[in-house]
Amino acid sequence: MTKHAAVRRPLPTSPFQARPEAPRKHFAPGDRVTHDRYGLGRVVSVEETGDAAALVDFGSRQERIVQPYHAMYKL
Repeated sequence: MTKHAAVRRPLPTSPFQARPEAPRKHFAPGDRVTHDRYGLGRVVSVEETGDAAALVDFGSRQERIVQPYHAMYKL
């Protein structure tokens, strides 16, 4: 006679199944930021509608950076 291990289904409300969400980054016009590719810059404007994005002035160029802002950090 072979014994099989009981298969337990995870409860949908179990706190051990939930993966913590990373805190969302919020930027405001005038914030000084650093970007892994473009370097130091200043936020010019922020779009909250649709795909949220920030327009950032990096001195020699302006770039539109969309959420999630993985490579951009507030200074």
